Amino acid sequence: MLYYTTCGLGKHIKSSSEFQKKKFQLNQDKMNFATLRNIQGLYAPLKLQMEFKAVQQVQRLPFLQSSNLSLDILKGNDETIGFEDILNDPSQSELMGEPHLMVEYKLGLL
Repeated sequence: MLYYTTCGLGKHIKSSSEFQKKKFQLNQDKMNFATLRNIQGLYAPLKLQMEFKAVQQVQRLPFLQSSNLSLDILKGNDETIGFEDILNDPSQSELMGEPHLMVEYKLGLL
């Protein structure tokens, strides 16, 4: 018999919905790359994947969250309205850590 507290059930539901969202996005990407390959040839999806990787490597300082605007533009997500647009992204809270300590931790100085 399984017993869930409200916290445990919420985490399970959240992880399940996140998994489904990631799986859906992966399937969408595969379908888009296959369509692009059939229409424009092998080079187009390879070029797009290289652009995705280049955009994902760009990072801000560790204490600032990146909006990944260029990645959203490449994927076409800049034109969609989601949860984070209406109710704000939870990672964009007003509470922030000490910037100097976070940078030193990221660089391995602490």
